Amino acid sequence: MTLRKILTLTFLLFAAPFGFGQDLNYGEGEFTATFTIDAAHTTDGTNYSVAATGEAGDYGRVYLSYEFTDKLGMGTMGEFTGYAWTQNGEQIERATLQGVYRKNGTVFDMYSLDVVTNGLINIVSGQVDFVAKTMTFKVSPLQ
Repeated sequence: MTLRKILTLTFLLFAAPFGFGQDLNYGEGEFTATFTIDAAHTTDGTNYSVAATGEAGDYGRVYLSYEFTDKLGMGTMGEFTGYAWTQNGEQIERATLQGVYRKNGTVFDMYSLDVVTNGLINIVSGQVDFVAKTMTFKVSPLQ
């Protein structure tokens, strides 16, 4: 194999994924959501359940529940699933929450993609402080 073929093959192997990748596009309508942790518990010392309430932009008062797991046994990071709902007047919206977390000093960073009954997929990133009992997120509809 000639040097030119080797260089071309090497370029294609490293550059092709970038050419065909999709960028996540944070849409208009970004807002900050702030929550207070109402309850947290564990039944096995590994998995944790959290319930929180707070304000989330046009959604108004939102009720959240999360189940944090560590399926790979890494100790400082893992995954979560959850559920959220809100009611504005007669309109009720629900969402499923799924993502990953990582311990970052005294707080936990969370990254989530959430499906909402209003047809949106929200991109969510934020921090959880279990000592202060707060959760703060940046939320944006995926475009």
